[in-house]
Amino acid sequence: MTQDSSRLRLGVLGMVVLSLFCALLARLWYLQVLAAPTFKVEAQHNSVAVVYTEAPRGRILDRNGKVLADNRVVLALVAHRDEVAKKPEVLDRLSGLLGVPVDEINRRIADERYTLFKPVPVAVDVPKDTLIYVREHQVDFPGIEGLQLTERVYPNGTLAAQVLGTVGEINDDELAPRKAQGYKAGDTIGKSGIELTYESELRGQPEIAKLEVDSVGRVQRSLGLQPAVQGNDIRLSIDIDIQRVAEESLEQGLTLARKSTDFLTGKVFTAPGGTVVVTDPRDGSVLAMASNPTFDPNEFTNGISVKRFAQLNDPAGHYPLNNRAIQGLYAPGSTFKLATSVAALKAGMIAPRDTYNDLGSYTVTGDERSSTFTNARGARNGLVNVTKALTVSSDVFFYWLGERFWDGRAKYGTAAIQDVARSLGMGDYTDIDLPFESNGRVADPAGREKLHKDYPEAFPYPEWYTGDNLNIAVGQGDTAITPLQLANSYATFINGGTVYAPRVASAVLNHQGQEIRKIDPKVVRRTDLPAGVRDPILAGFRGVVSDPLGTGFNAFAGFPLGAFPVAGKTGTAEVAGKQDTSLFTAYAPADAPRYVVTAVLEESGLGASAAAPVVRRVLEAIAVKEGIATAPPGAVVRVDGHD
Repeated sequence: MTQDSSRLRLGVLGMVVLSLFCALLARLWYLQVLAAPTFKVEAQHNSVAVVYTEAPRGRILDRNGKVLADNRVVLALVAHRDEVAKKPEVLDRLSGLLGVPVDEINRRIADERYTLFKPVPVAVDVPKDTLIYVREHQVDFPGIEGLQLTERVYPNGTLAAQVLGTVGEINDDELAPRKAQGYKAGDTIGKSGIELTYESELRGQPEIAKLEVDSVGRVQRSLGLQPAVQGNDIRLSIDIDIQRVAEESLEQGLTLARKSTDFLTGKVFTAPGGTVVVTDPRDGSVLAMASNPTFDPNEFTNGISVKRFAQLNDPAGHYPLNNRAIQGLYAPGSTFKLATSVAALKAGMIAPRDTYNDLGSYTVTGDERSSTFTNARGARNGLVNVTKALTVSSDVFFYWLGERFWDGRAKYGTAAIQDVARSLGMGDYTDIDLPFESNGRVADPAGREKLHKDYPEAFPYPEWYTGDNLNIAVGQGDTAITPLQLANSYATFINGGTVYAPRVASAVLNHQGQEIRKIDPKVVRRTDLPAGVRDPILAGFRGVVSDPLGTGFNAFAGFPLGAFPVAGKTGTAEVAGKQDTSLFTAYAPADAPRYVVTAVLEESGLGASAAAPVVRRVLEAIAVKEGIATAPPGAVVRVDGHD
């Protein structure tokens, strides 16, 4: 090798080394100068983990402080699906630790109730040392995390389920308007009932922890913690003792109805469901609200399976998720005679002592044909005034009023009865503090015409005839109201004309039980009910229970009416294609009412036979609770009666 060739090779090698150093220096300059800001942000992002944990929800209490909705703290191991999917050997280790087969762990991870936004609980109520072991050996359990979880729990099971409501994972439609309030995908939110109405109070503030982690996710140190703040408590006006009796009595009444037969058709009543509402007419407080069939809200706490949710919405199950007290729409039957009586007396159409001879039927003669309407079971009541007509529930008397109103529409207007019904609270939203309330409908000529225009197939006839006015006078036809509207209209009448918005919640409390905010009664409007109008009607309602001719007399036989006087009105509503709906509304004590109780039992027969005994049992329990009576309420006993 010559000296020149050696120099050449050394020169080439030097050039290569120099080029490599230049490239390295250029790369270092790029990383440290040009890309430094970008990599600095990424490095910080990768090294700081923000852990967001929901706060426990506030409790829901009854009027006496008894817990209706609470929280349960559990230790749990949860799996992050995307991480454990990459390392299946982790589940083998977890299986050995828990003593649970891998197949079972996989089944839990695949649970359809949990979305990608939430880690999936694979073991709940684990021993504390197990949770600590997983945390200390995190390298062996990537994707598995030990957490302290708070679960919503309803200690009374199905009791007041539709009132309390349910919680569940927030969906896209719910999240969009709430992002500004700090909600995130995977959060828990109230879905119905009080849980939804008072979500902002119950929610609380989440815990936010900032942690420094290494490249494999191991926690190095805490960078700060914002502690969780539990949500506020909500105290309800519900009395859980009255609620329990209302639900038990309703269930008993429906069970008895299913063992009874319709005297006209001989068929057994189907009695698919019903409701009982108890309110305070002095301020609109709801003391009990039962709806049957019902469900257990605990099923929704960690998400409900698609299969179970479908079962709860199957028509064959008669929709237990529906709150029939505020969502069920029913023809009011003879309970509507309250409105017809008030309208006739206020208009001066009748005086309290004016009578009509009830011979059991009433015939209306039209231009082309005549129609005959009859009392229930063809009862002949003889001479009746408005008081006796209410006591014995004379349909004929009210048919007579219905025709007079229609014939005198130039003087009284085409919707005189309907206007009074609406003024009392029928056929429109009550503004109760529960979601998904139905508004109902009080049929009138203008409404009939609009229904025909909007839904010509369902309502083919736009005209209003004399017979329609007879039907409205006794609560039949196209009128449909909720049981709560019915209870509220009677409360309005007996309190002298103040329409309250019924309320279920009475106060917001902090964790120490101190009142933060009182939820005051809300007056919607007032309607004029002079004594000359009220007194004869009140006397008629009292006779329903205390007069041997009253439609509710048999149902209240043996009740302590002397110590705890009761008044009310039976109702039996006919619905095309279905069996009769049974209704009864009562109030007590009759002289100074503190309770209004309304029962509606679907396809269960006469109001006196099915609904009235249910109301009786609820009032018996209230009398015992107040110390007025000493004997505990007996079981619901179906009685013979009419209307």
